Amino acid sequence: MLARPEQRRTIEPVRMRRERGRRWRRRTGRLRRRLGRVTTQDVIRALWLGALIGLVAGIGAILFFEALEFSTRYILTELTGYSPPHPLGEGGGEATRPTHVWALPLVVGMGALVSGLLVYSLAPEAEGAGADQVIDAFHQRGGRIRLRVIPVKLVASAITIGSGGAAGREGPAAQISGGIGSVIADWLRLDAVERRRAMVAGMGAGVGAIFRAPLGGAMMAAEALYRDDFEADAILLSLISSIVAFAVYGAWYDYTPIFEGTAGFSFGNPEELPYYLALGIACGLLGILYARGFEGAQALFQRLTAPRWVKPAIGGVLVGCIGMFAPEAIHIGYGWVQRSITPEDVMDFSLWLIIALPLLRIVAAALTVGSGASGGIFAPGMVAGGMLGALFWRLFHDLPGFPENPAPLVIIGMIAVFGSIAHAPLAMMLMVAEMTGNLSLLAPAMVAVAVATLLVGNTTIYRSQVATRADSMAHRHRFAFPLLDALPAQRAVVPLATVRDSATVHEALATLERARSDEGVLIDQRGKLVGELLGETLRAAPNPEVLVGPFAADIPTVVLADMPLDEALDRLAAHERRWLPVLDGADGPVLGAIDPRGLVRAYRRAVDQQVRPLTPVDEEISTIELTVAAGAPVEHKTLAEAGLPQGVRVLTLEHAGRLSAPTGDTVLRRGDRLTLAMTRGTRAEVLALVLGD
Repeated sequence: MLARPEQRRTIEPVRMRRERGRRWRRRTGRLRRRLGRVTTQDVIRALWLGALIGLVAGIGAILFFEALEFSTRYILTELTGYSPPHPLGEGGGEATRPTHVWALPLVVGMGALVSGLLVYSLAPEAEGAGADQVIDAFHQRGGRIRLRVIPVKLVASAITIGSGGAAGREGPAAQISGGIGSVIADWLRLDAVERRRAMVAGMGAGVGAIFRAPLGGAMMAAEALYRDDFEADAILLSLISSIVAFAVYGAWYDYTPIFEGTAGFSFGNPEELPYYLALGIACGLLGILYARGFEGAQALFQRLTAPRWVKPAIGGVLVGCIGMFAPEAIHIGYGWVQRSITPEDVMDFSLWLIIALPLLRIVAAALTVGSGASGGIFAPGMVAGGMLGALFWRLFHDLPGFPENPAPLVIIGMIAVFGSIAHAPLAMMLMVAEMTGNLSLLAPAMVAVAVATLLVGNTTIYRSQVATRADSMAHRHRFAFPLLDALPAQRAVVPLATVRDSATVHEALATLERARSDEGVLIDQRGKLVGELLGETLRAAPNPEVLVGPFAADIPTVVLADMPLDEALDRLAAHERRWLPVLDGADGPVLGAIDPRGLVRAYRRAVDQQVRPLTPVDEEISTIELTVAAGAPVEHKTLAEAGLPQGVRVLTLEHAGRLSAPTGDTVLRRGDRLTLAMTRGTRAEVLALVLGD
């Protein structure tokens, strides 16, 4: 039945409204789905995961602090009579001089010996500073820290510091809490990307809690990973976990800043800026001395022929000897920074002691942590910087326009020394501001930190730092050329003239001439690389009948057959080479060479064959799309007969536009599109089987 005209007028607006509603729902549906994914997968996960990491990390920080107090009281104070002062935020109190001065080398040495035995017998990763190990775990080990590292680091660090070792608590707190984040991520079966973020969040939570500086702790964890960059992806999770850990820690103790008595100081006189600039220069020089001294101590103890667990004891005895003459140079030292904040207390220090303390702190920390004992390097750097600021005030306070009180110089000295050599200036400014309760000194602090950081340059206290995210294995797939990263170097090998080490110079020149090249390599009888041969060098030989071996030059680096092409390109560029030899394994024979032309040819061939890398599963397992080429070894074979390497999985197969999950009986045909998951070591073999060359 046809609708009457008046009915049509009623129906048409209804249809139009319905159509407009459908279009609106289609347009907004995608946005709602995206917002839904962001809400459920990012924000909500960050909230509950950050809260869980922060809760456990806060409890871990409490246990660590209590262990430190217990070991200090019953080891250092009971056995030597020395009771270090505390900052006002942790109870304050006067220091008591050691009554058994002679016992200090024995006590510090024995504490380091017990710490070394614990570490090297149970968890060698717990040696040293702790924060550096977390940075290394982020870049090189997928953010994984073993569960046993957590209790070993806690106990070993408490014994090292509690017996008088000149070390800080930030490094142990970072590794303990970073380990907590890593273990929680493994327990929840998160992937490598999320595990790294959880580890960074744990690191920030531990540091933020034990220093009562949640914002600075979160930024420190993100900034300390790189020399010239920071981990932006982990900041949200790190902030949440750090706030929760701080709340837990503060509920057990209190929320007051560690250093009190500094909240009233502010910057209000521009004439002071040149003095802060000069302080920044001094802090930069002290930071370089600290980093170089620490590196030198590590190298010295590595060369020492003694069991690894004995080396911390040797360093501990030497630190105890320093403590016999200057007990202010051992233990954590924050109480001495607190005492240097007021003019009267600064004047109580002898001039020679306040001159020597910044250097003694550096030497004692290098001997303690550089020998392999478990403890942090953050606090010694801060204490050395604070005492340098106090020395600056002591020497120059009578100059016109100089700050009236030492507190601003002490605070800024703490920031500038460690902020520059850790390449974490922003985090240090925030952290020290939170630890002192003073945010009004940021302007002069920025001047001092900027000058110190420029002076320090690329020198760093953390050996595991990399320059930027592009240099980290954690972000290789984001910043590398995706297709080059998917192709092994073996796909770009070009012929290379090779000469046996039994050949004469004349024979070597003949080989190069036949290869129409003026460059080649010398190999031994097993085909292994000996060195590089240059026609120019060989032609200059006085006697062409002598063996060619002495004329071979060293090659700065090599390329391995299974190395990604983007990394091979990096090596060519870094060493300014036109070619590099390709080896079949670290100690394998020479397969040929790789050069830019061969690399580009391999890239173009992969593009023509429609090779496409997909998002990696983790650092070792990658996914890739390939099209079966005509004449490939797998063509017309079933998947079971294809001979794919063990561990390779064919996830999907697209044939004639139809996508399916293949079985062992599925026949592979020309043009079939395969999605495979494989390890790095199998890529070359898979590409040869599927692409046929």
